[in-house]
Amino acid sequence: MLVWWHLSRNNSRPEKKLANRFAQSERMVMTHSIRRVRLAAATAAAALVLSTTIAAAQPDANRPIRMVVAVAAGGSTDIVARAVAARFTERTGQQVVVDNRPGAGGVIGLELVVKSPPDGHTLIMGPGSFGTLNSFFPKAPDIQKELAPIALLATSPYLLVVQSKLPVHSVKELIAYARERPGKLTYSGSTVTSLQRLSGEHLKRMAGIDMLFVPYKGTGALMPDLLAGRLDVAFDNVLVLTTYVKSGQLRALAVTGAKRSVVMPQLPTISEAGVAGFQSAGWFGVFSPVKTPAAVITRLNAEFTALMEAPGLRDRLIAQGAEPLSGPPDALRKHLAREIETWSRLIREAGLKVN
Repeated sequence: MLVWWHLSRNNSRPEKKLANRFAQSERMVMTHSIRRVRLAAATAAAALVLSTTIAAAQPDANRPIRMVVAVAAGGSTDIVARAVAARFTERTGQQVVVDNRPGAGGVIGLELVVKSPPDGHTLIMGPGSFGTLNSFFPKAPDIQKELAPIALLATSPYLLVVQSKLPVHSVKELIAYARERPGKLTYSGSTVTSLQRLSGEHLKRMAGIDMLFVPYKGTGALMPDLLAGRLDVAFDNVLVLTTYVKSGQLRALAVTGAKRSVVMPQLPTISEAGVAGFQSAGWFGVFSPVKTPAAVITRLNAEFTALMEAPGLRDRLIAQGAEPLSGPPDALRKHLAREIETWSRLIREAGLKVN
């Protein structure tokens, strides 16, 4: 009996070793399988992220892009937006729809865009008044924080014009006429927050005159009063006013830029006409909601840059007195910062407010 038990115990040891080895082998196989499953899952997740990023960089071409214009139709910002939208559609096949949302000095349109999904399908054509808006409306969305710059498209000087029956034919005559009638002459320029309006305030301060500002919702809204003689003086874009000047419906006195306009080279700058150092110019830039993915912004910037460098749109804007521009989003960011610094100082010093 003892011999049998001893042999039996000795014979079980190889079986246990074999069982242990089998179990160990099973555990190794299981571990490798789990690792393979985890690796496959990680690879699939990475592919999903990559595909999502690529998709984000290329907005659905079947969905139109809405380009908000925060002023009434008919003004320079509207004209540029519609020209750019049409060429963008021609170039890419993706429809761009201009959506005019005037009111509250541009705040209504701004708020609409800020609250839109940051997916590249809602943009805003930023006018020069973006350099003044937050100074006038401190509770409005902060443009520098709530919008992402995409592309600076163009700059354009303004014309200083008077209604045809006003008996002045030069800047010096206008200044003399205004000094004899303090507070009697009326003037306007697009919206209450616009650079056109600020150009008028700038002239008032530099020339020592007093004119009464009349607010409108945009250039298109003020034109009927200006043409009918109910408004005396206006500052607005060469793009808008040239046709009326050439037809004799309005009288142009000067341009506001640092140099003469190629459209009306016979007109002096305001600085040349006797108000030394005077300068102002409008500009146009495209923005999107602040959280728009960088890949989307890069793609849109490339498209707008190509548009501004193409002969068709570029030649059209030059012929209308604008200077087409192209560059990275940071060029628009820096331009906006300079404009805000310049015009906010004037607004503070002049004590300007929105009534």
